Amino acid sequence: MTGHAPARRARRRPVPAPPADRRVLAKPPVRKLARDLGVDLRDVVPSGTDGVITRADVQRAGERSPEPDPPPRDSAPVPTPGERRIPVRGVRRAMAEAMVASAFSAPHVTEFITVDVTPTTELVERLRRDPDFAGLRVTPLLLVLKAFLVAIRRHPDINASWDDAAREIVVKDAVNLGVAVATPRGLVVPHIKDAQSKTLPQLAEELRSLVEEAREGRTAPAAMTGGTVTVTNIGVFGVDSGTPILNPGEAAILAVGAIKTRPWVCGDRVVPRQVMTLALSFDHRLVDGQLGSAVLSATAAVLERPERLMTWS
Repeated sequence: MTGHAPARRARRRPVPAPPADRRVLAKPPVRKLARDLGVDLRDVVPSGTDGVITRADVQRAGERSPEPDPPPRDSAPVPTPGERRIPVRGVRRAMAEAMVASAFSAPHVTEFITVDVTPTTELVERLRRDPDFAGLRVTPLLLVLKAFLVAIRRHPDINASWDDAAREIVVKDAVNLGVAVATPRGLVVPHIKDAQSKTLPQLAEELRSLVEEAREGRTAPAAMTGGTVTVTNIGVFGVDSGTPILNPGEAAILAVGAIKTRPWVCGDRVVPRQVMTLALSFDHRLVDGQLGSAVLSATAAVLERPERLMTWS
């Protein structure tokens, strides 16, 4: 005689809450890193104790850089004849959000100075023939970076950030120098860590590596965080000057204009010289006009007399 075993009730497994409903546990520096990289913490799988998201978790998520799904076809904008739409995703989206946050959170001030950089361009030509720079790319931008670092060394209070929670200025010892690089994926700003400790040949090598990695899309997320000041070279586009927007969390950004031959007063004569305009934007909460002007003037002074690189650096 056979019979049927009594039916057992299937045990229901709890359905995990979606990421949006999960409480995100992360320390403030990790949250800032996520904002800088454009990473949504709700999408990050935590590896820390008690479900805490670590810095490494965010960096891994940033390296994956998942693109958001396109909107459903029924909600997509209807194309209009004569226009072209470009989805803003990835690097471009993160950059746009960071610039809006910076522009509306930090009170920007921009100052300008026009400099006779003829001695700098002459030094560039000499360095290109110097055996110490064999195989390195020596450009006016390299000397601008070094001049800026010299100015920061003389006026270190500009290498700082604003702690909004504590209402304090945090002055940094290390200068993590950002260099804005235009790439097919958008503008990225990787940093030269501890730039103040680099010799001129070392700075040239760091700059070459930084630009190549950025243009090839190989910049590591860690290289784009922790910056203190930035330099952007708008002169490569033939632009004389502009008002650069601060990178979030940084105190200053220097825009480098194009070098052009212009009439210049030397003593009692007007002669053609190589001239450049520099523009320094700074966060007025922690950099007053005196400090900003001093840094800009010191940068210009080095470029006017680049032999000071040997005595001031």
